[in-house]
Amino acid sequence: MRCPYCGSLDTQVKDSRPTDDSSSIRRRRICPDCGGRFTTFERVQLRELTVLKRSGRRVPFDRDKLQQSVEVALRKRPVDPERVERMINGIVRQLESMSDGEVPSETVGELVMEGLKGLDDVAYVRFASVYKNFREAKDFEEILGKLAEGEGDEDLPPPPKKKRVQTEQ
Repeated sequence: MRCPYCGSLDTQVKDSRPTDDSSSIRRRRICPDCGGRFTTFERVQLRELTVLKRSGRRVPFDRDKLQQSVEVALRKRPVDPERVERMINGIVRQLESMSDGEVPSETVGELVMEGLKGLDDVAYVRFASVYKNFREAKDFEEILGKLAEGEGDEDLPPPPKKKRVQTEQ
Protein backbone atom coordinates (compact mmCIF):
# COMPACT_ATOMS: atom_id res chain seq x y z
CA MET A 1 0.00 0.00 0.00
CA ARG A 2 1.42 3.38 -1.02
CA CYS A 3 1.99 5.89 1.79
CA PRO A 4 -0.33 8.90 1.28
CA TYR A 5 2.28 11.22 2.78
CA CYS A 6 5.56 10.36 1.05
CA GLY A 7 4.51 7.87 -1.66
CA SER A 8 6.68 5.02 -0.36
CA LEU A 9 5.49 1.51 -1.28
CA ASP A 10 7.01 -0.03 1.84
CA THR A 11 4.24 0.40 4.46
CA GLN A 12 3.63 -1.97 7.34
CA VAL A 13 0.38 -3.16 8.90
CA LYS A 14 0.39 -2.50 12.66
CA ASP A 15 -3.16 -3.54 13.52
CA SER A 16 -5.87 -5.39 11.64
CA ARG A 17 -9.46 -6.01 12.75
CA PRO A 18 -12.91 -6.47 11.23
CA THR A 19 -15.34 -3.56 11.20
CA ASP A 20 -18.41 -3.70 13.46
CA ASP A 21 -20.58 -5.32 10.78
CA SER A 22 -17.73 -7.60 9.59
CA SER A 23 -18.17 -6.40 6.01
CA SER A 24 -14.60 -5.12 5.77
CA ILE A 25 -11.25 -5.22 7.50
CA ARG A 26 -9.76 -2.08 9.02
CA ARG A 27 -5.97 -1.91 8.89
CA ARG A 28 -3.77 0.61 10.71
CA ARG A 29 -0.57 1.15 8.77
CA ILE A 30 2.72 2.95 9.33
CA CYS A 31 5.32 4.11 6.84
CA PRO A 32 8.88 3.32 7.97
CA ASP A 33 10.27 6.02 5.66
CA CYS A 34 8.35 9.06 6.95
CA GLY A 35 6.66 7.67 10.09
CA GLY A 36 3.19 8.53 8.75
CA ARG A 37 0.23 6.57 10.10
CA PHE A 38 -2.97 5.93 8.17
CA THR A 39 -5.95 3.58 8.00
CA THR A 40 -7.11 1.44 5.08
CA PHE A 41 -10.23 -0.67 4.61
CA GLU A 42 -10.38 -3.93 2.70
CA ARG A 43 -13.73 -5.08 1.28
CA VAL A 44 -14.87 -8.07 -0.73
CA GLN A 45 -15.55 -7.23 -4.35
CA LEU A 46 -17.43 -9.87 -6.31
CA ARG A 47 -16.79 -8.31 -9.71
CA GLU A 48 -15.69 -5.15 -11.42
CA LEU A 49 -18.66 -2.91 -12.07
CA THR A 50 -18.98 -0.35 -14.84
CA VAL A 51 -21.63 2.36 -14.79
CA LEU A 52 -23.27 3.24 -18.10
CA LYS A 53 -24.02 6.97 -17.98
CA ARG A 54 -26.94 8.61 -19.80
CA SER A 55 -24.44 10.16 -22.21
CA GLY A 56 -23.28 6.68 -23.23
CA ARG A 57 -19.96 6.97 -21.40
CA ARG A 58 -18.79 4.05 -19.31
CA VAL A 59 -17.03 4.74 -16.01
CA PRO A 60 -15.80 2.41 -13.28
CA PHE A 61 -18.21 2.08 -10.35
CA ASP A 62 -16.96 4.07 -7.36
CA ARG A 63 -18.32 2.96 -3.99
CA ASP A 64 -16.89 6.08 -2.35
CA LYS A 65 -18.86 8.31 -4.74
CA LEU A 66 -22.02 6.40 -3.85
CA GLN A 67 -21.29 6.81 -0.15
CA GLN A 68 -20.59 10.54 -0.51
CA SER A 69 -23.87 11.17 -2.31
CA VAL A 70 -25.78 9.28 0.37
CA GLU A 71 -23.96 11.21 3.11
CA VAL A 72 -24.86 14.52 1.44
CA ALA A 73 -28.53 13.53 1.42
CA LEU A 74 -28.30 12.43 5.06
CA ARG A 75 -26.36 15.49 6.28
CA LYS A 76 -27.57 16.56 9.75
CA ARG A 77 -30.14 13.75 9.87
CA PRO A 78 -30.38 11.43 12.90
CA VAL A 79 -29.56 8.16 11.10
CA ASP A 80 -27.26 5.53 12.60
CA PRO A 81 -24.06 5.22 10.50
CA GLU A 82 -24.29 1.42 10.72
CA ARG A 83 -27.68 1.48 9.00
CA VAL A 84 -26.21 3.68 6.26
CA GLU A 85 -23.27 1.29 5.81
CA ARG A 86 -25.65 -1.71 5.61
CA MET A 87 -27.74 0.12 3.00
CA ILE A 88 -24.68 0.94 0.87
CA ASN A 89 -23.37 -2.64 1.18
CA GLY A 90 -26.80 -3.90 0.13
CA ILE A 91 -26.87 -1.63 -2.91
CA VAL A 92 -23.39 -2.73 -3.98
CA ARG A 93 -24.32 -6.42 -3.57
CA GLN A 94 -27.50 -5.90 -5.61
CA LEU A 95 -25.54 -4.20 -8.37
CA GLU A 96 -22.94 -6.96 -8.39
CA SER A 97 -25.55 -9.70 -8.57
CA MET A 98 -27.97 -8.18 -11.09
CA SER A 99 -25.80 -7.80 -14.13
CA ASP A 100 -22.79 -8.90 -16.10
CA GLY A 101 -20.78 -6.06 -14.60
CA GLU A 102 -22.36 -3.13 -16.44
CA VAL A 103 -25.19 -1.20 -14.78
CA PRO A 104 -27.08 1.87 -16.00
CA SER A 105 -26.68 4.95 -13.81
CA GLU A 106 -30.49 5.06 -13.52
CA THR A 107 -30.42 1.69 -11.74
CA VAL A 108 -27.92 3.00 -9.21
CA GLY A 109 -30.03 6.11 -8.60
CA GLU A 110 -33.25 4.13 -8.18
CA LEU A 111 -31.60 1.74 -5.69
CA VAL A 112 -30.28 4.68 -3.66
CA MET A 113 -33.72 6.32 -3.63
CA GLU A 114 -35.31 3.05 -2.52
CA GLY A 115 -32.74 2.65 0.26
CA LEU A 116 -33.06 6.24 1.47
CA LYS A 117 -36.83 5.97 1.52
CA GLY A 118 -36.46 3.23 4.13
CA LEU A 119 -33.92 5.22 6.15
CA ASP A 120 -35.12 8.82 6.23
CA ASP A 121 -37.86 10.67 4.36
CA VAL A 122 -36.00 13.99 4.33
CA ALA A 123 -32.87 12.39 2.86
CA TYR A 124 -35.07 10.63 0.30
CA VAL A 125 -36.60 13.93 -0.84
CA ARG A 126 -33.19 15.63 -0.90
CA PHE A 127 -31.70 12.92 -3.08
CA ALA A 128 -34.78 12.73 -5.31
CA SER A 129 -34.73 16.49 -5.86
CA VAL A 130 -31.22 16.29 -7.30
CA TYR A 131 -31.61 12.94 -9.06
CA LYS A 132 -34.95 13.82 -10.67
CA ASN A 133 -33.72 17.37 -11.35
CA PHE A 134 -36.61 19.20 -9.67
CA ARG A 135 -37.15 22.63 -11.21
CA GLU A 136 -40.30 23.89 -9.50
CA ALA A 137 -41.99 23.76 -6.11
CA LYS A 138 -44.73 21.55 -7.56
CA ASP A 139 -42.12 18.82 -8.09
CA PHE A 140 -41.56 18.78 -4.33
CA GLU A 141 -45.31 18.90 -3.66
CA GLU A 142 -45.82 15.90 -5.91
CA ILE A 143 -43.18 13.71 -4.25
CA LEU A 144 -44.22 14.79 -0.74
CA GLY A 145 -47.84 13.96 -1.57
CA LYS A 146 -46.86 10.48 -2.73
CA LEU A 147 -44.65 10.02 0.33
CA ALA A 148 -47.54 11.00 2.63
CA GLU A 149 -49.82 8.52 0.84
CA GLY A 150 -47.19 5.80 1.20
CA GLU A 151 -46.77 5.40 -2.54
CA GLY A 152 -43.56 5.02 -4.49
CA ASP A 153 -42.14 7.40 -7.06
CA GLU A 154 -43.02 5.20 -10.04
CA ASP A 155 -45.43 7.83 -11.36
CA LEU A 156 -42.87 10.62 -11.28
CA PRO A 157 -41.43 11.56 -14.64
CA PRO A 158 -37.98 10.17 -15.39
CA PRO A 159 -35.07 12.54 -14.93
CA PRO A 160 -34.53 14.77 -17.97
CA LYS A 161 -31.70 13.95 -20.33
CA LYS A 162 -28.79 16.33 -19.95
CA LYS A 163 -27.69 18.21 -23.02
CA ARG A 164 -24.04 17.90 -23.86
CA VAL A 165 -22.29 21.18 -24.45
CA GLN A 166 -19.44 21.08 -26.95
CA THR A 167 -16.48 23.27 -26.09
CA GLU A 168 -14.03 24.56 -28.63
CA GLN A 169 -10.47 23.40 -28.36
